[in-house]
Amino acid sequence: MSSSLSSKPQQSQQQPPSSSAKSALPTTSDFKSKTRKREVVTKYEPEVFRDSLLALIPEDCDIDTYVGVLEGAADKLDYKRYAEPLFEFFFIGGLVAPGGQIVDDGARLNPYSIFACDDSIAPIKQRVEILNKLIRRFKYLQRKLEETLAHLLQYINKFGDNSHKLSTAVGLLISTQTVGLGSLIDITKDHLVKDGASLEFLTGVFQTYIHEQNVDSLCQSLQKSGLDDRLLEFFPPKKRQEEYLARHFETEGLKAIVDFYKKKQASLVKAEIKQQLLELLQGENAQTTAVTFVKAQMTEHKWTESETVTFLWDAIFESVEWTNRPEQLESQIVKTLAVWPKTLEPFCKSPKTEITLLQHIQAMCYDDARYAKHFRTIVSNLYKLDVISEAAVLYWSEKGALGNKGKAMFIKQMEPFVEWLNQQEEESEED
Repeated sequence: MSSSLSSKPQQSQQQPPSSSAKSALPTTSDFKSKTRKREVVTKYEPEVFRDSLLALIPEDCDIDTYVGVLEGAADKLDYKRYAEPLFEFFFIGGLVAPGGQIVDDGARLNPYSIFACDDSIAPIKQRVEILNKLIRRFKYLQRKLEETLAHLLQYINKFGDNSHKLSTAVGLLISTQTVGLGSLIDITKDHLVKDGASLEFLTGVFQTYIHEQNVDSLCQSLQKSGLDDRLLEFFPPKKRQEEYLARHFETEGLKAIVDFYKKKQASLVKAEIKQQLLELLQGENAQTTAVTFVKAQMTEHKWTESETVTFLWDAIFESVEWTNRPEQLESQIVKTLAVWPKTLEPFCKSPKTEITLLQHIQAMCYDDARYAKHFRTIVSNLYKLDVISEAAVLYWSEKGALGNKGKAMFIKQMEPFVEWLNQQEEESEED
């Protein structure tokens, strides 16, 4: 028993590790002392920038020296950071204080600023070309220019006669697409509109633009910028009617703007009327209802017969859900035309209107490839339905087809029908 007990293994008791066996804890001396890096903030000092730029421009220098200084100082004076005071210096002649006044701290003004030159296109254009050259070289300046102009335009009512110089410069910049026409929306603020400053500035921009480009280009820019629908916003609140717009721009030699605006408004009216007509064309007694409705609109808006019949034609074609299967399109066209002759015929009484309708259909078939090979089908069916006459078709084939809308293609397509018409005419003469 004692031997069995003595043979039992005895548990060894582990002694706690000594302090020397423990891993030594790190001390502050084990870490390298690091100094946190801080970004050095350079103070923004537009006055220092202006003074540095003036120091590079001799007081009696010529304009070529001035240009050389502007081009050579970009990196040294950090144009990217100081673009706003640069452009203020360029346009106004110095720095602009809150309220639109030039900072008067004793510094001389830029002798070649826009405000310092004569109020005529030639000297202003010379300076704008300098600016365009700078922007082509330093492309980052373009966005900064737009931002600075947005700021300067808030003070056009404070610049006196110099406001017209600025409008000329802006008109030149817009005509070269350096800035967009949409930037002028910044002058529709109440404090600029109420006393006529906005309208006067806008007029100056338009006159300059047309001097450099053409009316069509200006109208395209108006549409692209979205200002075509907002022209009245530049007029004082009590004069936001078409008659005031027409009177003002005609007086300023800008009748083309009036014509453009009226055409735009007429198209908006037609779009609304067309929507109403499309609903009528889907309803009961569509032919009778449509004729009555269109006659009323024709009278109210003083549409010509040609305007009316082409408007009605477009509405009829838009009211149809055309098949996507080419082999079925021709039969669908024939069926559609058979429904509407009594709707078209009342508005197609004169030979001139018939020719206009044929040209309109030609343009439609040219612009929409779905209908291109069905032009003859459309015309021949309109003839059979007494909407257009033989004389109109023959005149169209001889000298009335539109030259820029697939003339050769459609005349060739019409040859069999035209030949048949000529044969019919000859037979009737023999009888």
